Amino acid sequence: MRRFFLIFYLIVVSSQAEAQTSEQVSEAALKFLQKGDYSNAVMVLNRGLQKSPDDLILNRDLAYTYYLQRDYANALKYISPLLDREDADVKTYQIGGNIYKALEEVKACDKMYVKALKKYPTSGALYSEYGELLWARKEGANAIANWEKGISTDPTWPSNYYHAAKYYYARADKVWSLIYGEIFINMESYSERSGETKLLLLESYKKFYTTADVFKDYEAAKKSGFENAVISTLKKYDSEAAGGITPSSLTAIRTRFVTDWFQTYGKQYPLRLFDQWQYLVREGMFDAYNQWIFGPAANLPEYQLWVKANDKAVADFTYYQRNRVFKMPAGQYYGNQK
Repeated sequence: MRRFFLIFYLIVVSSQAEAQTSEQVSEAALKFLQKGDYSNAVMVLNRGLQKSPDDLILNRDLAYTYYLQRDYANALKYISPLLDREDADVKTYQIGGNIYKALEEVKACDKMYVKALKKYPTSGALYSEYGELLWARKEGANAIANWEKGISTDPTWPSNYYHAAKYYYARADKVWSLIYGEIFINMESYSERSGETKLLLLESYKKFYTTADVFKDYEAAKKSGFENAVISTLKKYDSEAAGGITPSSLTAIRTRFVTDWFQTYGKQYPLRLFDQWQYLVREGMFDAYNQWIFGPAANLPEYQLWVKANDKAVADFTYYQRNRVFKMPAGQYYGNQK
């Protein structure tokens, strides 16, 4: 009897395995990938491919697994046929881009991104990664054009804001490093890139207010009515920066900015970021928000002391921060993409 049940159990398990969809096989392989167990992931995917050799998901995932193993030859072997298929999705092209970059196949990679963006002209992920390739080739103008295009067509994808903020930080006009940098921080709040961008944002404000005539470099660089509006509003608070750019002075500058902005430009240039500023000012959390952004970058020991002295404000803001999703809506693009 025991032997009968054992045989029956093995038949059931085998039948379930045979009935697995490609998504289920992919999920099983992903669990191994998350543990760094590449050999088991390869085995699971190959067994799936024995039943469905043309399955896009399984072939794509196998290519990605080999890529993670740094077995780029096999990765390319599996990804190449997929890139010419009509059903190739954005993720397939992303993996293809990673493999081509690892192999330093720059021309093939460039050609693939051009083809992919014709097929998916609103993919923020593809614009971001193609921009990275162009930046590595020292084609800065083409790189920022792709990041701006990604922001305008897919405003919910954070990486384009990250790359664009870094690009504009190196330029005379800091307005877009301020705007894009802070949008990115709100989208990706607790990553390593977020910490890097907080420092960039603090330094951008310092550079913005760096001379007596802080706006002389901006006059020739103005590109949109929105940018002019931000500059003219910030210009009013130059005196607040006279004692240095600190979390406290930035809170003062930005609080006054909120009042003026919504009296003058809020309806003409709606922006999710400034809506959040206004909400935080109204709810008494704007100081904590500014400390969260600028405090650790400006002076970590002083920030830690501030946190201890303002535990309720920190708790209130942290609760808000972790229970909201910051999402940029369509129709709020004021950048340089024509």
